[in-house]
Formats: sequence, C-alpha cells, structure tokens
Amino acid sequence: MKSSLTSFAAGVLFAVGLGISGMTQPGKVTGFLDVLGVWDASLLWVMAGAVAVHFVLFRVIRRRARPLFSARFHLPTRHDIEPRLVVGAAIFGVGWGLGGFCPGPGIVAAGSGESSAVFFVLSMAAGMKLTQLVTRRSAQHQEERASLSGENRSGPAAV
Repeated sequence: MKSSLTSFAAGVLFAVGLGISGMTQPGKVTGFLDVLGVWDASLLWVMAGAVAVHFVLFRVIRRRARPLFSARFHLPTRHDIEPRLVVGAAIFGVGWGLGGFCPGPGIVAAGSGESSAVFFVLSMAAGMKLTQLVTRRSAQHQEERASLSGENRSGPAAV
C-alpha cells in the first residue's frame, strides 16, 4: 500500500511538473525541436533540471542497502545497442516531433480532455499493442522454425 501511494504521489508530482514546464503543450515541444527555425530553448532548462536532479539523487539512493519498497534495486543489466533499440528510438523521436507529445506529457494532456492529446495517447496505445502482437508472433515463428529444424536433425534422415 505504501509503495502504491508513493508511486501515485510521484506520478502527480511528475504531472504537475510537466504542466508547469509547458511539456504538455505541443507547440512548446515542436518549438524546441525546431532548431533551424524559431527555436524555443526553454525546454532545455526543463531537461537540464531533470538530469541534474537524477544525477544527484541516483548516487544518493544507490548508497542505500536497498530501496524503500523493494528487497533489491532493479537496474538494467544490458549495455549493448541493438537494431530494435535504434529503430524504436527513431520511431519515438518521429512521433514526438510530429505529435508534439511524448508519452508522459501526452497522458497528462489527455487527462485534461485535449482532443489532440487523446488521439495521440490512443494511437500510442494502439502502436504498443501492435508491437506486442508482432513481437509475440515473431517469437512464435522463431520457436516453430527451431522446433522444425530440431526434428529434422533427430528424425530418420539423421540416423
């Protein structure tokens, strides 16, 4: 229960910060991305503030023996860059640039009933579901191929 309340409070704080910083306004975001036009650098300060807070607090929190609401820290173990990561990042960037929203601010703006944000969030959810289906189907296809090739090696022809 404590963990859920803390997560909820963190989410509210994040949403308020997004609203105050202007991250929920697509024009503000696209203005930041328009580096060759009329560039709005104000979101650079938002990002710099977020990076600074993370930089300090991550080091402070990691000095603890364990997190407050878990038995251990859950940190990524992979450090490689694979094609899926690059393609996903590119699609994310294009969606951010075209829509003027990234997921967090899009959800916050959709909560206010802004139609473009609601459409963005619904499209994002549909894209996530499609990716899940394609990934699952691809994994099943790979398993079937591995199964078939395994049967061929141990079948009558291999004897």
